[in-house]
Amino acid sequence: MTLDAELAAAVAGMPYVGLEDPLKARAAMRDLVSALSRPADDEGVHIQDRTIPGPPGAPPVPVRVYRPREASGPVPVLVYFHGGGFVTGSLDNEHERCVTFAAEDGIAVVSAGYRLAPEHPFPAGFDDCYAATVWAHEHAGEFGGDPERVAVGGGSAGGALAAAVALRARDEGGPPLVFQMLLYPVLDDRMDTPSMRTFTRPPLFNRTDVEHMWRHYLGGRTAVPAYAAPARAEDLSGLPRAYVLVPEYDPLRDEGLTHAHRLIGAGVPTELHHVPGACHGFDGIMSARLGRLAFEEERAVLRRCLTGGWTAQSLSD
Repeated sequence: MTLDAELAAAVAGMPYVGLEDPLKARAAMRDLVSALSRPADDEGVHIQDRTIPGPPGAPPVPVRVYRPREASGPVPVLVYFHGGGFVTGSLDNEHERCVTFAAEDGIAVVSAGYRLAPEHPFPAGFDDCYAATVWAHEHAGEFGGDPERVAVGGGSAGGALAAAVALRARDEGGPPLVFQMLLYPVLDDRMDTPSMRTFTRPPLFNRTDVEHMWRHYLGGRTAVPAYAAPARAEDLSGLPRAYVLVPEYDPLRDEGLTHAHRLIGAGVPTELHHVPGACHGFDGIMSARLGRLAFEEERAVLRRCLTGGWTAQSLSD
């Protein structure tokens, strides 16, 4: 199957964010976010930028908290981590998405502005994300959230961070997470899958980008722990239920598929969606029908899993 025609037309005019030079990549990411951004109706959302305590010995972590204005009681909480290859991105990357989750789906969102590589290699950004998750659970009542319904999520590098935070919360008896949303997640530094070998030049994100990403993020580290690359985790049992979105035209495709099937094998209720004709980051391209459908599906699964009625499925399209 070929790349969806609407997606192909949309990405043809978008800036390319290569990750070899972090400074150039960050400028290109800002251009890409601007190209993808759409007006966000935030009238029904209270938005607060603030800092929270960082990991021990580290600086505070900037977060943006989105709270539904009309909530009648405690609402579910989603701690969200932006993508950008661990090297680029900011709280602005996911602003429209977070506004929608809060305004239309009744979910409080804590978006975490974690430290970026290569200036801050692993575990800096990961530690920031875990600190944000702990804070969101402990302080949920301050922004109308329900500490018993805290989830994590993110796309690409943000998906890796969400998966890693879920692992650490399980291992350390941390926040009792109820859900993890993993959108085309980065999971395996070994880069030895058929999709990684096949998709060397797909739109938006390719094998070369993945190589630079891991080099910056790991900072020369040779012993790679599971919190850096969740595919290395030996045991996935006891993790919160999961939703995994995997596009067909993505070098990360096969590691996402493998992770979802490993979760299922470990007894974790998991919903897997493999989308033919889609590329990395396609759910942010609202000019394409596939992008709109994917985002609506993400919203629907968040509502189901955080408000009840969850039914785990494994779907092919």
